[in-house]
Amino acid sequence: MTTLELPASMVLHDRTGETATQPILYAFALEELLCRAIGKAAPPILHIWRHPRAFVMGLRDSRLPNAAEANEWLLSQGYDTAVRNSGGAAVPLDLGVVNVSLLLPKSAGDMEHRKDFDLMVALIRDGMSAMTNQIDQGEVMGSFCPGEFDLSIGGRKFCGIAQRRQMHAISVQAFIIVEGLGEEKASLARSFYERAAGSASPKDYPVVASGSMASLSECLQIEVSAERFTDNLVQMMAAKGVRVQSPRDIPGYPSEEEIQSMMELLKQRYAIKQ
Repeated sequence: MTTLELPASMVLHDRTGETATQPILYAFALEELLCRAIGKAAPPILHIWRHPRAFVMGLRDSRLPNAAEANEWLLSQGYDTAVRNSGGAAVPLDLGVVNVSLLLPKSAGDMEHRKDFDLMVALIRDGMSAMTNQIDQGEVMGSFCPGEFDLSIGGRKFCGIAQRRQMHAISVQAFIIVEGLGEEKASLARSFYERAAGSASPKDYPVVASGSMASLSECLQIEVSAERFTDNLVQMMAAKGVRVQSPRDIPGYPSEEEIQSMMELLKQRYAIKQ
């Protein structure tokens, strides 16, 4: 098990209260720009955020034969949609899901990605240590956004982790289903793939099975809110000397104009193929 050793001078940027104003691409555009700033003058950053109703696709998802039609269906159901530029597959988001990103500097020529995933796993385990020490790591078959660094309890996945690497910085991104019904999110992901897959081979997308996903509340059989989870994480980080900083106190923090421009760029660069 990896011990949590955080980079010196790391700061925490908590945006979990900003839930009603920004499109889903805002968080990804912000992280893209913050990583560029970390490559220059900004310190390492832990970014925490939520979104009320979104469906985020991976690059492979966006290239499925009927992805455009599936995207239109999601929009008709009131979901904000986006294609992210990190690894992984589709993830449904709501206010019960806490997104945690480690934005870290990267040395020239550093190709070893496992240590960064390990750091995120250690951070989540530390943040949940007061609730449980029964977190397993390893791919959960039948889950959405499956991967080697899935986190589960009792065989049901509550967290997935992906990574985005720039030349001088990386973003390790985790979604943590804290409250609500995991099966509802699995059903939505399954419905998306049923519409998007078309003639694609089942090897080209996750086959999402019932019973594979659960929230922390379901796994632990106790009531855990996204707010409580976030508070625990913030307090744990504060005990390690990592404190919440406002944008004005983070060197190189992008302007709203820069974030909006990056959103447009990401939207164009990762548009779903018609």
